Amino acid sequence: MAERAGVALTGSAHLPELVGLALRENRKRAHLLVSTVLGKHVPQQPAVVHGAGLELGRRVRDLLDPLGGEAVARAVVLGYAETATGLGHSVADGLDAPYLHSTRRPVPGLTPVGGFEEEHSHATSHLLLPEDPRLLAGDGPLVLVDDEFSTGTTVLNTIRELHANHPREHYVVVALVDLRGPADRRRLSDTAAELGVRLDLVALADGGVELPADVLERAERLIAEAGPAPEPPAAPAAPLVRVELDWPAGLPDGGRHGFTREHRARLEAALPGLAERLAAAVDPGAGGEGPGADRSRVLVLGCEELMYAPLRLADALAERLPGGTDRVHYSTTTRSPVLAVDDPGYAIRTRLAFPAHDDPADDSSRERYAYNVAPGADPARRFGTVVLVVDDTADTPALHEGERALLGQLRRVTDRVVLAVLPSHRPTAPATAAAPARPLYGPEFSSYRADEVAWLLKDLTGVDLEAPTEEREEAVQSGGAHYAESLPVEYQPSPEYQELFHQALRVSARRIALAVGTVAETLLRERGSGLVLASLARAGTPVGILIRRWLAAGHGLDAPHYAVSIVRGRGIDPAALRYLDAHHRAADVVFVDGWTGKGAITRELAEALAGTGFDPDLAVLADPGRCVRTFGTRDDFLIPSACLNSTVSGLVSRTVLRPDLIGPDDFHGAKHYTELAGADVSGAFLDTVADHFADVRAEALAAADRFLAPEHADERAPDWAGWAAVERISAEYGIDSVNLVKPGVGETTRVMLRRVPWRVLARRGAGADLDHVRLLAAQRGVPVEEVDDLPYSCVGLIHPRYTRGATGASGTAVLTKES
Repeated sequence: MAERAGVALTGSAHLPELVGLALRENRKRAHLLVSTVLGKHVPQQPAVVHGAGLELGRRVRDLLDPLGGEAVARAVVLGYAETATGLGHSVADGLDAPYLHSTRRPVPGLTPVGGFEEEHSHATSHLLLPEDPRLLAGDGPLVLVDDEFSTGTTVLNTIRELHANHPREHYVVVALVDLRGPADRRRLSDTAAELGVRLDLVALADGGVELPADVLERAERLIAEAGPAPEPPAAPAAPLVRVELDWPAGLPDGGRHGFTREHRARLEAALPGLAERLAAAVDPGAGGEGPGADRSRVLVLGCEELMYAPLRLADALAERLPGGTDRVHYSTTTRSPVLAVDDPGYAIRTRLAFPAHDDPADDSSRERYAYNVAPGADPARRFGTVVLVVDDTADTPALHEGERALLGQLRRVTDRVVLAVLPSHRPTAPATAAAPARPLYGPEFSSYRADEVAWLLKDLTGVDLEAPTEEREEAVQSGGAHYAESLPVEYQPSPEYQELFHQALRVSARRIALAVGTVAETLLRERGSGLVLASLARAGTPVGILIRRWLAAGHGLDAPHYAVSIVRGRGIDPAALRYLDAHHRAADVVFVDGWTGKGAITRELAEALAGTGFDPDLAVLADPGRCVRTFGTRDDFLIPSACLNSTVSGLVSRTVLRPDLIGPDDFHGAKHYTELAGADVSGAFLDTVADHFADVRAEALAAADRFLAPEHADERAPDWAGWAAVERISAEYGIDSVNLVKPGVGETTRVMLRRVPWRVLARRGAGADLDHVRLLAAQRGVPVEEVDDLPYSCVGLIHPRYTRGATGASGTAVLTKES
């Protein structure tokens, strides 16, 4: 920069330790001060980045303390987007003050309380969008934080704008470096006198920038000579792992809409747990000290204005990983176009350019950049793992799809990419901030691993909910109770029946694996790699885990997976929907189940999701009811997880919804049967099916391609043939409610295990798929009637004897014929 552009830094000896120089691709301002402690362009240890802000905050406290304790207590900190959002938040930490940063992301329905312009920037308009407008209406000191103080224009614009609406007596300007010339220093003091206020400035170092008169022309020549930034060399795509951090509900992800002292306390309490989850994704062997332990460098990469949360996560991660202080670095992506030159004497060595992926309102076509992430010519600069932290607004197809997408480029320059998506705080959606329920994880709840499923359920283990099957059936059918208000006694299979389960699993495992792969590949092609799986507890949960395993094995994806409750007549759990909406984009959520019967749950799901923004298209392995468009097969075949209850579903009961147990903000409930651990085959079922993934991969890819071909679109369209068949059977057997008719081998099995069966209709010639049904029928004295023209392998009929009617769509009574 000194030799070619004639640009030089002058001032304190400490200044070169804090900043370097680079050339902007910007005709308004040729040079860029590249901070080494900001965490924007240059990866730095997170403790250094946060520490710089804390030190500035302490200096502000020292400045305000002599003015009395009230000055510190009433101070508010305002940071500038995008560069200083994390620095300003760190200053607020050091001062223990409320915090707000300006933003370039408008929020529909939220009116700005102010705005200002940054003349030299490539993106000038700043908005102030506090959730509580009173944050800027106080009379205490206002602390304004930017990364550098070059001319003072941006700060003066801000002070004039805010002072016109909410005058204060004291303003404090904070920056890492103060590089003003004499004229700009006078302008600041003149403005303070004009407004009749006290205006102080705090910085870590001061100095100046020497610029030749023709600096813009020199910069243009140098940029033209350098040409386009070199592309990273071609390399196989590194694995992509998605980690669910379980960000605390209602906690803002930054200061865009305000961050209070209470928010700060909540974050500090949550950071150890968040870091533990992140460490497990970054380094599954974290804590090991042997010769095989991973010691590669780790970069936590934030996203534009989202600087503070990734910084704090990086700092906490460094404390969890072996050698983390030296291994873990932090930086963020940026809008600022800068020339990259891979030379040790230049601040910006490498550049990744990628399309904007947060649907920005100001300029959706503008490129974004990540600097010094690629190693360039120096292999010692390589990061073994890059952790990308974005908010859900930025987790769009543009982040994932195409070679130029950020994730695609990161996967070319590192060995492993971990994606963590935080919920963007939505101040206009009160339900988002008022969802106190938290997910449950194994092994404390369920026998599944914690990384395989998060249960959006309330733990009712220990509550007496079971009743004998006949007693429960009578209460339900008499209209005195809803079926979801109690639980059946868990059926304990005989050794003979258990052997039938294992035999069925051996026979059907490959077929199930093919259905899993077909569904997973279809979803990936249609919905993109940001899939969030929401399985319908409990039968859908093993299926959700299998789809998640397929995506991980075949595509390196770590799809979040939740189990949610849906109850006939009551809809899907609204607290679970609020949780999903707060933590993910609704459009990314895919609801998953094992199979369809007549389609009652499919209809229930569509009605419950109407107008919510969630896609009601249910994905299942088998769709004999022909009522969904995303399926593995429409054959009615035995999925062995239907043969058992909790012992093949993670030792979790079916779900419970009772007003004395489930409040308006609670998830639906369920129990964890730890006492049945000796009979648990949940893991064996998953592992047996997953062992066939490699064998069926080519077939699954071909099946998905066929499904998505335009000429086969009609094959996926639901025709509800199953529902028509059930209505015909209901009329033929004198049953006035279709809810007593349970079609398909899976639903028939449930009738045998949990209800009072009347009879089984079996398709004439049905073979081994019905062996377990025949055994259960013999044990319970239920006749099996072979019939022709049955679109299902079998249909189970619930006994209507216990009713003045039968359960209708609401779960209460309707009249039915005597039989």
